[in-house]
Amino acid sequence: MPRRARGEERPPAVEPYRLTPKLARRVGLLGAIVCVVFAALFLRLWALQVLSGPRYVAQAQANQFRTVRIPAPRGPILDRNGNVLVTNAQATAVELWPADLPKRYRDRLEELRELARVTRVPLYEIAARLRARREAHDPLTPIVVRDDAPRAMVTYLYERASEFPGVVMERTYVRHYPYRSLAAQLLGYVGEISERQLRTLAGRGYQPGDEIGQAGIESAYDAYLRGVDGAARVRVDSLGRPRSQREPVTLPQPGHAVRLTLDLGLQKAAERALDYGIRLAQAQGHWAARGGAVVAMDPRDGAILALASAPSYEPSAFTGHVSERRLDAQGLTPKTALDKNYPSLDRALDGTYPPGSTFKPVTAIAAMQEHLLEPYAYRPCTGVYRAPEDRSHRAFHNWDPNVNQAMDLPTALAYSCDTYFYALGNAFYLLPADRGQPLQKWARAFGFGSPTGVDVGPEARGLVPTIGWRRRHFTTAIDKLWKPGDSIQLAIGQGDLLVTPLQMTRFYAALANGGKLVTPHLLMDVENANRTTVPAPAPPAPKPIPGLDPAALRIVQQGLYDGTHMPFGTSYGVFGHFPVPIAGKTGTAEKVVTLPGYVGKQDQSWWCGWGPATADPKLAVCVVIENGGHGGTAAAPAAARVFAEFFHVKVNRLGAIHSD
Repeated sequence: MPRRARGEERPPAVEPYRLTPKLARRVGLLGAIVCVVFAALFLRLWALQVLSGPRYVAQAQANQFRTVRIPAPRGPILDRNGNVLVTNAQATAVELWPADLPKRYRDRLEELRELARVTRVPLYEIAARLRARREAHDPLTPIVVRDDAPRAMVTYLYERASEFPGVVMERTYVRHYPYRSLAAQLLGYVGEISERQLRTLAGRGYQPGDEIGQAGIESAYDAYLRGVDGAARVRVDSLGRPRSQREPVTLPQPGHAVRLTLDLGLQKAAERALDYGIRLAQAQGHWAARGGAVVAMDPRDGAILALASAPSYEPSAFTGHVSERRLDAQGLTPKTALDKNYPSLDRALDGTYPPGSTFKPVTAIAAMQEHLLEPYAYRPCTGVYRAPEDRSHRAFHNWDPNVNQAMDLPTALAYSCDTYFYALGNAFYLLPADRGQPLQKWARAFGFGSPTGVDVGPEARGLVPTIGWRRRHFTTAIDKLWKPGDSIQLAIGQGDLLVTPLQMTRFYAALANGGKLVTPHLLMDVENANRTTVPAPAPPAPKPIPGLDPAALRIVQQGLYDGTHMPFGTSYGVFGHFPVPIAGKTGTAEKVVTLPGYVGKQDQSWWCGWGPATADPKLAVCVVIENGGHGGTAAAPAAARVFAEFFHVKVNRLGAIHSD
């Protein structure tokens, strides 16, 4: 080691490290922060494991389960005697859970294509349902691909479940119609709820994928028929595939049974009678006779015992997978409806026709009420009528051009003399303006021009033409005028007047029951699974027609009785020797119709009446045969078969028919 020279300074000594107060404060602050952080972590871990542990364990276990709906079977529809008109059949539905489809577009598309091939459901239909779920922001509700999968299809999908993630098979119910097309338009059908219906009914417990009544009784009383769905749990794997049987959580509650006023036997008879009337018309050369309607009603309370409309269809077309081909085959799409003559139209409720001579009792009552005639005074019945003040001398022809005799009102009704009623129509036209239009007033009093209030729809209002209506409806000055011919035509049920068969039956029920207007209805009661009646709306009680003179009503009743029992009556050949006394009226109404390859005028064949005619009437019947010719030759024989079934008698051999 070298020696330091004399006088050289020593280097300063290095002091050891010392903890200064400033540094100590920093260390203490840092330590406190570390302690707080660790304390917070400790408390959080304690809270997760001790306080919230059971909840998170339950959530983790819940991820292994999926809640599925157990569809409730719809309630049956019964006739008044308990015969089943509509019931359920068990089926297997193929359902698809959108959330469980493959995430890659290519894989998802491949699966959907294969599913469409296997189920024979077009890919665009499946895609449309998936799109609807996506737009509704509801990926967890399954879509029903097919609700009536055959056994072979179900087996195939079960065996290849790994190739179809999200596809499950569930037990379900489809509607079964034991009598096929019987009362099809009236009973209706069910289908998956639409987006519009869902927006309207969401507050009533309806959900996407629900089956809902779409027409007829199924729609009108869906709230009773649909029942309450149950719920079940199914254990699933990480891909959402079922790995256990259903574990019911809540059991479904079946829908209520809806009992109708219909009588199965009479309904069958009405449909056979309608077919018979159409065949009669065709045999007489009326080639365009292809449809019609029958209404049979209890005139005492408005209970509908039979309601037939032809042509018809089979509601089973709407069960299972609804394909356009199946609907086309039955005329249930716009493409084929015209050729099939609109089988989905309920002609009894929603078809409108000029009533022809069946409207003459309205004219007769209105004329007596307005003091325009003495019922037993004789007036001329001739082959042609010309209004005396008509300078154009327009001729209005009688259905019988050879008649020339004087008649009182009952005889004019029985013989259905057009010229007698033309004169009454002209008398209504000549009334002072301050009298209004009393013929139309009485027509409305009997329910024409307004819905009947029947508990199933849709229902047409019909039309009672008035001066105000012409002014609103037409555009040219000449068409806006109410002319003498308008009143003359209205008096015999022609011109612009339109009615439904149900409105006509209601009117004849009022003639039968002494002048009370009933509310037609089909609901008899609603019953739960124990067949105990549950509260349901009741129809209004029959209402007397204000101001109706009972004497005027009795005169009309006499004329309609003579029409079936006097040799000159227009339906004497049908009802003159019928075992039960029947009263009624024929009608032949001219109407412009549009048919495939044809536009022109055709005669609508009508008959309306009731029985027994002498006391305690129990059945009012109206029959219309579209384009069927005279009322006495097509509609009246069909009505006789309905009465024969109801009263359990045989139709006697028809005599010669001289009828309008």
